[in-house]
Amino acid sequence: QVQLVESGGGLVRAGGSLRLSCTASISPFSSYAMGWFRQAPGKEREFVAVINWSGGSTFYADAMRGRCTISRDDAKNTVYLQMDSLKPKDTAVYYCAAAYYSRNYYLPSEYDYWGQGTQVTVSS
Repeated sequence: QVQLVESGGGLVRAGGSLRLSCTASISPFSSYAMGWFRQAPGKEREFVAVINWSGGSTFYADAMRGRCTISRDDAKNTVYLQMDSLKPKDTAVYYCAAAYYSRNYYLPSEYDYWGQGTQVTVSS
């Protein structure tokens, strides 16, 4: 059974940083693009960042570009999202997802597997 387990969320003050992790029990992990999405209360799930299967390409949502970095460690089956200069509007549940093949990486429907999410709350 495939599992994606996120960790690293929490409560942080505006301007602070968090590093989210997602460990996936998919094989081979190195064949999957890995993405991060977020969903705030009452809003649709939105794209945050993606890293391709080789780690050679990354893409970011405009709202997070310059404030976050996505990376992967295939030896650990883990993808990371380092978030800096956090703002209250970044408050949401953050989900990681895996896509074996994705043309439109910013669409949730492109992803095959999802984690349960980790809460990020940024106080002002």
